[in-house]
Amino acid sequence: MTELSGGPALPQERRLVTAIPGPKSQELLARKTATVANGVGTTLPVFVTRAGGGVLEDVDGNSLIDFGSGIAVTSVGNSAEAVVARATEQLAAFTHTCFMVTPYEGYVRVAEELAELTPGDHAKKSALFNSGAEAVENAVKIARAYTKRQAVVVFEHGYHGRTNLTMALTAKNMPYKHGFGPFAPEVYRVPLAYPFRWLTGAEDCAEQAAAEAIDQISKQVGAENVAAIIIEPIAGEGGFIEPAKGFLPRIARFAKDNGIVFVADEIQTGFCRTGQWFACEDEGIVPDLITTAKGIAGGLPLAAVTGRAEIMDAAHAGGLGGTYGGNPVACAAALGSIETMRELDLNAKARRIEEIMKARLTALAEKYDVIGDVRGRGAMIAVELVKSGTRDGDKTPDPETTAAVAKACHAEGLVVLTCGTYGNVLRFLPPLVIGEDLLAEGLDIIESAFAGL
Repeated sequence: MTELSGGPALPQERRLVTAIPGPKSQELLARKTATVANGVGTTLPVFVTRAGGGVLEDVDGNSLIDFGSGIAVTSVGNSAEAVVARATEQLAAFTHTCFMVTPYEGYVRVAEELAELTPGDHAKKSALFNSGAEAVENAVKIARAYTKRQAVVVFEHGYHGRTNLTMALTAKNMPYKHGFGPFAPEVYRVPLAYPFRWLTGAEDCAEQAAAEAIDQISKQVGAENVAAIIIEPIAGEGGFIEPAKGFLPRIARFAKDNGIVFVADEIQTGFCRTGQWFACEDEGIVPDLITTAKGIAGGLPLAAVTGRAEIMDAAHAGGLGGTYGGNPVACAAALGSIETMRELDLNAKARRIEEIMKARLTALAEKYDVIGDVRGRGAMIAVELVKSGTRDGDKTPDPETTAAVAKACHAEGLVVLTCGTYGNVLRFLPPLVIGEDLLAEGLDIIESAFAGL
């Protein structure tokens, strides 16, 4: 095999030789500004030439620590050996036929892996697509075909994509929905059990939020009209909100009791990210349908809907698909990604990342009152920033300080992301293969950023 220029062989070190961004990145940014639509934003305009393990190398020769993983995509690390080997072999064989025209084994093998890995021992089938939003849209189509109902229930703080239907499902207006309506109808939003912000306290959150959600569905929509309830087991873009324990089982039980298809959107949480193959396993949830993307294929575009065979088969022949859905090269990459997850036991790696990060961030929260909450599971960890701090009983969101901390981290060569309905959450999604030395160095940078406030 050709020697890799990036991937695991890349030196695992932070190295700054210019300011961030450097002059070559700034030149490329000017070219981007001239030719790429302004609506395509950029968090940190360093233009990457190589990546692997826990680092990104840019055109100026800087090597940055990666706490973003391309938004939870490169969980196995950029250009992981098995991903590259399998994808390269497939590229040399053929790049495309369209599975709907002349099929190939790779698609079937991915479906077989998904049937084995996803929760539940019932018969399962899958359909493959290109993106997370496409997977969610198709989950809605399948649920409607199965139930012969139309309404779809989603939750506050949820994010499900940028297409017309998934914008309707998404809670946050700016930047995802603003100015892009009208949106798809028959979408209803209900409360999420958000422990940090539940008005009567975290201890009452699960029961009260579930009761409110079920009451609203029953009174405002009618359970008999609901095709699907869609929820992220941990809300991603909404702020890495882990619903209070007991909330998800209560909602899942309500769905089952009323013939509603329960859909777990595991696009950001899936494939070892939370220390389990899928986040819904934490409370023993077995969804009817599960949507996946991001971490499934080591960086190549692939997504899936997997679920109970009788539900998946409800759509008529030809009703599901797409020209590129389940592309053979992306399927090969997914098989390499899953192989890597198993061989390296990336669930254990994610749990170790949680142990290290939460210890450091909890200590920071005790020192800096602006950190109101430390939360998350596995390598999906976040801190929520508030203006006066919880010691004063004030939980006013502080997006300005959040942006300032992120900017300080970027300047020191650490890629971090922000999120949250109020823009006041720092989220950390390191590759699951990151070395503990880089993880510690990244946390040192975060600590320095808070010290410099």
